Amino acid sequence: MAPWYRGRGGPDRGDGAGGGGGGVPGAEVTGVRRGSPARGAGGRAGTGQCPGVPWSPGRCPLTACCRYRGLPAALLLCAAAWSCAVGLALERDQPFRVPPGWAHTGRVEPGHDVQLTFALRQRGLRRLARLVEAVSDPRSSRYGQYLSLERVRDLVQPSPATLMVVLKWLQGHGVETCRSVATLDFLECHMPASTAERVLPGAEFHRYVKGQRSVVRSPRPYMVPTELAEHLDFVGGLHRFPAERKMVSRAWVKKELEQHHGGRAAFHLGVTPSVLRQRYNMTKGDIGLLPNNSQACAQFLEQYFHQADVAEFMKLFGSSFSHRTQVDQVVGHQGLGKAGLEASLDVEYIMSTGANISTWVFSNAGRHESQEPFLAWLLLLSNMSSLPWVHSVSYGDDEDSLSVAYMERVNVEFMKAAARGLTILFASGDDGAGCRRVRSGNHTFRPSFPASSPYVTTVGGTSFKNPFLVTAEVTDYISGGGFSNIFPMPQYQAAAVGQFLHSTPKLPPSSYYNSSGRAYPDLAALSDNYWVVTNRIPLPWVSGTSASTPVVGGMVALVNDRRLQQGLAPLGFLNPTLYQLREQGHEDALYDVTQGCHVSCLDGVVQGQGFCAGPGWDPVTGCGSPNFPRLLRALLAAAARGRQQ
Repeated sequence: MAPWYRGRGGPDRGDGAGGGGGGVPGAEVTGVRRGSPARGAGGRAGTGQCPGVPWSPGRCPLTACCRYRGLPAALLLCAAAWSCAVGLALERDQPFRVPPGWAHTGRVEPGHDVQLTFALRQRGLRRLARLVEAVSDPRSSRYGQYLSLERVRDLVQPSPATLMVVLKWLQGHGVETCRSVATLDFLECHMPASTAERVLPGAEFHRYVKGQRSVVRSPRPYMVPTELAEHLDFVGGLHRFPAERKMVSRAWVKKELEQHHGGRAAFHLGVTPSVLRQRYNMTKGDIGLLPNNSQACAQFLEQYFHQADVAEFMKLFGSSFSHRTQVDQVVGHQGLGKAGLEASLDVEYIMSTGANISTWVFSNAGRHESQEPFLAWLLLLSNMSSLPWVHSVSYGDDEDSLSVAYMERVNVEFMKAAARGLTILFASGDDGAGCRRVRSGNHTFRPSFPASSPYVTTVGGTSFKNPFLVTAEVTDYISGGGFSNIFPMPQYQAAAVGQFLHSTPKLPPSSYYNSSGRAYPDLAALSDNYWVVTNRIPLPWVSGTSASTPVVGGMVALVNDRRLQQGLAPLGFLNPTLYQLREQGHEDALYDVTQGCHVSCLDGVVQGQGFCAGPGWDPVTGCGSPNFPRLLRALLAAAARGRQQ
């Protein structure tokens, strides 16, 4: 079976735990300080400390502390002489786009503090890809044998040469305030803007504001010395603006009431936990029981939830099942301002389907002007040895708004999470197939990332066929889906997607999409007409895949609870198992959604229509929506099958 990972070139990309080409035998690097205020961070005080040099928590005084032994003299000379280097752009394809609503206020002062994140070139990625495939596939004898954070570090950590060259380069510019992560593959450094512009020729730091928020970004591309290019993937904190979630509000009174379908359907005025649990056949007994199981949501852009809203929501809508009324742990900054609708939605619904399971919230506000909130969340995953097994994330950008180097590196971070047994779920987006005009003047569909990553499970959206009754589901026309232009189709979904492409009677013109790319979503759930409590006020008509994703996340966490009770491993990366359900005789584990299409380009060719749902997998609702008791049975059987290999 071919690996799912799309590899990148470079001398430090070899196989082997901590090995591979490009390293310098016998080289030793000390003084890389690990750790973070977050719980579970790796590292011990004094690890690698130079004699007589005091440590500052989480920092490495580069000028005094980093020592290099056993390195060729030519490499040391090169590291110290960057002035003669020719610059090379790491992200030449990264467009700089100021999103609507952001205003440019001018260049920052030379002494303004900026925070840059250096993504150091990793090793062992081919071996990591093979390992993820083995631990995630129920047909493998290594299914469920996940790695600890320390073992992941040993596999991917940069070579001693990479650490030496990058640190020496920063030292040469007087950069002394840096922090690494447990896996040693990121450096987060603070420096004055004038220093950052010398470190990264071409960059200019400007401030942009939107309401009460401000960010510092460079509208010009940055370069690094040519000798650095093989040691860095990208530098974060320069170009990418935080992606904003657009909640959809659609009043049910505006929908056309369809004819009643059978007397057994229950009348409702919007989706609530009881409606979800009825539709997906969840009983009062479907709640978490174990203290060592947990689930999480990730929030960005100062989106906060309130504990009082969770309590009020459960009081109004949680009477039919046992539940918790508060989040157990917040990682990051939890603000004291108004609650955000998106944050409230995520928390309230993952705690409804994943009822009575310990819930964490990762709050990545992006409070430093040059910080990328999504990147900060990824760094937390690389720095915490104790994490929830399931993460629900409603966040995304257009693929064409990001550099390939950035997307490929983020994809590797998801591989690292999969190797540790984490399930990462992303919303597929609310723009259907999307649309963009290319240079020729024609239109194409517009895939979203990270929804298009082959190492996450992407969740699309559905609606009730009759908006007032708990009946069958049809496509929610906003449900994001399509084919990646960056990542090739992984082997685990090739048969299902091939069946769709060959059997669907009417497809959009082939010029609109890349039929050989990673196809998404992987599955779906109701995404229309939710009730949410925010700032103590119940609000109806909230819609979007930001709703369906935590719903599925809670169910996955509940399956993990049952697996852990039986001494089995958590689900981990779900997709290989998900796409095997049909061939293993578990067709009834997911409701097959076969009606409806999603939106796309409003042009004379496709006329606003993207892909349409059909039997089996499709690019609107994936493999279908959960039939919880049958899905639970299938996923427990998968674990037992893996045990027998």
